[in-house]
Amino acid sequence: MCGIVGISSLAPVENKDWLILGRDSMRHRGPDSKGIFWSTDGQVGFGHRRLSILDLTEGGHQPMSSLDGQLVTVFNGEIYNHIELRKKLIELGHTFQSNSDTEVILNAYKEWSHDCVIHLQGMFAFAIYDLVQSKVFLARDRAGEKPLFYNISKGELRFASELKALISDPSFSKNIDPRALDCYLSMGYVPGHLCILEGVNKLPAAHTLSFSLKDGSFKILRYWDLPDLTSEEYCQEDLLNELENLLEDSVRRQLVADVPVSLLLSGGVDSSLITALAARSESQIKTFTVGFSGNRDYDESTHAQLIAKHFDTDHTLLEADDVKPEMMSLLARQYDEPIVDSSMIPTFLVSQQIGKHCKVALGGDGGDELFGGYYSASRMAALQQNYSWIPLSLKKKISQCGVAMLPIEARGRHFFNHLGADISKDIPPFMPKFDQYARSKLLDLHYKDWPFVADSIRKSRIPKHSDPVQRVTRFDFINYMAEDILVKVDRASMLNSLEIRAPFLDVSVIEFAYGKVPSKLKATSLDRKILLKKLASRILPPDFDKKRKMGFGIPLDRWLAKGPWRSMFEAVLLDSNSTFSREEVLKLFQSLDKGRPVKEHLFCLMQFELWRKEYNLAL
Repeated sequence: MCGIVGISSLAPVENKDWLILGRDSMRHRGPDSKGIFWSTDGQVGFGHRRLSILDLTEGGHQPMSSLDGQLVTVFNGEIYNHIELRKKLIELGHTFQSNSDTEVILNAYKEWSHDCVIHLQGMFAFAIYDLVQSKVFLARDRAGEKPLFYNISKGELRFASELKALISDPSFSKNIDPRALDCYLSMGYVPGHLCILEGVNKLPAAHTLSFSLKDGSFKILRYWDLPDLTSEEYCQEDLLNELENLLEDSVRRQLVADVPVSLLLSGGVDSSLITALAARSESQIKTFTVGFSGNRDYDESTHAQLIAKHFDTDHTLLEADDVKPEMMSLLARQYDEPIVDSSMIPTFLVSQQIGKHCKVALGGDGGDELFGGYYSASRMAALQQNYSWIPLSLKKKISQCGVAMLPIEARGRHFFNHLGADISKDIPPFMPKFDQYARSKLLDLHYKDWPFVADSIRKSRIPKHSDPVQRVTRFDFINYMAEDILVKVDRASMLNSLEIRAPFLDVSVIEFAYGKVPSKLKATSLDRKILLKKLASRILPPDFDKKRKMGFGIPLDRWLAKGPWRSMFEAVLLDSNSTFSREEVLKLFQSLDKGRPVKEHLFCLMQFELWRKEYNLAL
């Protein structure tokens, strides 16, 4: 895993120093070596920080040039089918001077040009400077595991793995985009191509960007999408066999590295399945988990230990009861855009522990999105099953009345919100942070002409699918997973120079989950993740509890009740320079003290304020 940064300009770049500053702001992504490249005409510059995983020799050094000198690349990620691709490319007449998957990308581009991405299986973000065509080509993996920010302005393209690399240039404009902030306060993340900073974008997952050094034009294209669900009926046993084979093959390929590999074992179904399948390929594999002995509701360590003992892993338990609130500032700086996910804290802690022993770890990310593991999937099934007979106009009236009567933290308010959705084409906001009314109160109405765009942007990102369960699992894949889960894992792990891989996100598993698995084997009104649980019954110990839905969580409500966490939150959010209304923040603290579920709302505001202060930004 690595950090990449670059610039492409119609005119020779005058200020070249910022490229080194940007590169080295991401030292955590690649502490093993660093590199820089400038074209002879001074129009293209690439920087790279390397975390050595494959081909630990100088043969894997980046930026890397093709043997004929016509291509130069910087690459962040892993190509899991690089061995097969190498053989194929050799048969087609290409030669190699290293064992690196980076060189496979170069020759794949030389053979297939922009279509090279279709042949790549893995997690990646890369840039290629094509001297012959006089262009720079960017690409990002199908699921969005690896980040790629970019800015195009005045005939110049800049890109980087992390936003902090771009703003290392003192002259770079640093204004918060109110559209992105509106989305953040509503959804808990900044979706799609939007970025929290004006003028910056994220290259969406499964997209490429081609920038011409002749005239400054650029083109962004999607190269892959989720498959349509087949109309063919498959036998449940056949689906189960295929899933087991696909996952086992994915795990086997992702265990390959020239450095030690371990597993993140939360004790849930997904990571336990990965552990079980990894044990078939490796003996005494290392597993790690986070435990909260002082709070049983968040302590999954006994379940993780059950799996570790059954599959004879070398298991390490990290106790995380004494977590200092100052960690919030560290994470706020690392997360280029704030996200509302307090599990970033245990994810960071377990990454920190693993990073002391290994450079690579496998996790269970993607299982919930692909196979209907979230509450939203069963709720969509329930809304269709139990309320579809009520006329939509009546449901909307009931919904509007219920929402108007209840405050955002009140129990039952979500039900009224969900009831008003048109289940034939819509998805209600299952994890909303602040609705439009609450956002206007938070911002105290002194921001004139505030762009309340979050609701319309969210609706535009809802997949068109007639089946409610299929629609919501696809929505979660392209939104919540890409913009929250994978961001959380990438930044927390990279801060500790650790590469985390996700076997569930192998393209073969993704296409199986969305192309073949019917909704009845994903979620019903009473159950979730049905096919995965059946696989768990087949290969996990019989006393393993498959009904739990946990993962790496923290007792945030207990921490915020009193003590140093409460003091820090109050000091930041009630400060006179805070972005948000003091009156509304006090109401949230009062609701928290009454036992209402507003901890993530407070976390949302806290993350933004800490992030804003770390980078000295203002609206």
